[in-house]
Formats: sequence, structure tokens, C-alpha cells
Amino acid sequence: MENKDSRTFTINPEIEMKKVQFMNRYGITLVGDLYLPKDYGNKKNPAVVVAGPFGAVKEQASGLYAQELAARGFVSIAFDPSFGGESGGGVRNTASPDIFTEDYSAAVDYIGLIPYVDRERIGAVGICGLSGMAITAAGTDTRIKAVATFSMYDMSRDMSKGHMDYYTEEQRNKIKEYLSRQRWKDAENGTFALGNHEIAFDENNEPITGMMEIPQELPEGADPAFAAFYNYYAVRARHPCAVNFVSSWTATMPVSFWNFPLMTNIKKVSPRPILLVAGEKAHSRYYSEDAYAAASEPKELVLVPDADHVALYDNMEKIPFDKLEQFFKENLK
Repeated sequence: MENKDSRTFTINPEIEMKKVQFMNRYGITLVGDLYLPKDYGNKKNPAVVVAGPFGAVKEQASGLYAQELAARGFVSIAFDPSFGGESGGGVRNTASPDIFTEDYSAAVDYIGLIPYVDRERIGAVGICGLSGMAITAAGTDTRIKAVATFSMYDMSRDMSKGHMDYYTEEQRNKIKEYLSRQRWKDAENGTFALGNHEIAFDENNEPITGMMEIPQELPEGADPAFAAFYNYYAVRARHPCAVNFVSSWTATMPVSFWNFPLMTNIKKVSPRPILLVAGEKAHSRYYSEDAYAAASEPKELVLVPDADHVALYDNMEKIPFDKLEQFFKENLK
């Protein structure tokens, strides 16, 4: 593990952070940063496990959330999901909705065994692409007493249907054919080629494959959503262990997301509560709205005024931490 502190956000010197390790049900060692509130050792504390965004590391948004939750009285852990960051997993830059869901429960295993944590008061936070895994984990793991998401992305839906479900059936079939043929190439070469998890189409309606090209500077007239991601991942919060705007995913990674629809058990979270937070101007807002419609009570949808998707990664003036604190204090009693 790295010894150098490479967190990309402002560190609160009053909050102690410890590097920790734990193992998931598949035998993969996960690495997390454990954030400790003041006077944590004198009582049984509520706890929260945090992960996301998809392709990010714990030194980015999830660490910021965990640090802030600790400042508000919660023992919190931000962890790297399997195959990324400092966590284990033999194939790097890949992802699995099943294993990432399991990683949340493994984090609950770990934090619930800490002597100063009340294991009956554990919540979960999912940011961006890990939101679906947080909700999926809570759907079956009743130890998670409350779950909150920020800037939700349903990665199974995103990869198999495209943004706003724009893929035609013809395009979906072309993507499946591409992914299937790529498996032959990987098998022949004995390695995993890199590609893009969100597949676009060219002017001839053919899939655009290959690694993401990361510009040295943001092009003029760039799409606003791309610009927001670029300014976060490539500029103010760049981290060498992240996938986003640093490297690329394995090309065949989307296969498991086509096969594993997240959110299937969202109604099973009830009677435990769900809080869904999205930016009013976020291109991803519909994911939170659709999840809210699908969930059973108790549930709440919060739209942050004048906020885009990425604002909820690190904009301390936009992230409604007071609301998150209230949500967990009410539901982790």
C-alpha cells in the first residue's frame, strides 16, 4: 500500500484517518481509509460505508464524504472496490456489479466488528456509479439500516441501453457482437485489451471502440458533462490510481453489467429508508428520479438547485451534508 497521503481534497486535521484492509466473500483483499470522529473510543458509534464514483478511488469523492461524516459523528470508511485503487483483484481496470455489491457488504462486515461501532447502526452511501451497488446491497443485506445516493448512475442500464436509453435494438446487437468478438481476441492474445465502457456510434452507426483519448487540454465547445468530468478527474482531483481520465476499462468489462441488472431489488430495501440526491441540472438526474419512482416508502428525493452531476463530488457549497447528517441520525438510532 502507498504510504504517501494522496487525497485530492482538503484534509481535516481534526479527523483521524487509518488505512485498513479487509476481505470480501470472493477472497479479494480490499483497502479502505477509516475516518474516526472525536472521542470515538468512549462509546458505541454509528457507522457509514462509502464508495464511488465508478472508476474513482477512495482518495477522491468517497474519502471527502467519509471525512465529513466523521466530522459529524459517524465512524466512516471509504474503500476502493475490487480490481481498483489499492484493493486486490488480479485483473486491473475491470468491474463487476456482483462483486462491487459484495464489496459493500464486506465493508459492513469489517466496520461492524470494530469494538467502538454499534453494528445495529450502519448506513451506506453510494456516489455516482457505485449508487446502484449500494442500493442492491441494501436490498438483501439488512444490516444496512439506511442508504443514500448522490449523483446516481445505474451502470447496468447505462452500459446496456446508453444515456437516456438511446440505444436502438440494432445498436444493442452491434455492441453485443463487438463484445463477443473482443473476447476471442483477448483469448487469443492472452491479455485484456482496454476500451470504453460507454460505447458511442460513428456516422455509419458502427460502435466506436478503443481506449478513451484524454486531451491535454479541454477542447473549446466541449459537451458540458464531459467538461465537468474532465475538470474534476483530469485537473483538480486527478489521481494516478483512478481509471477515469487516467486509463481505460478493460474492453469486455460491460458484459457483466448486461448480465446483471442492478436495482432489481430496490423495493426490498423497505422498510429501511432511501435518500436520493441529484443535481437539479445534472445530465444523470433521471436515474435518481426513476429510482425514486421504483422504490418503496420510506424514500426521499432531493434535487440540489443549480448543481450539475459533478458538483456533488466535491463542491462543499452544493453537497447537502446537513441533510445527509439528519438522514443518518434519524435512521441510525
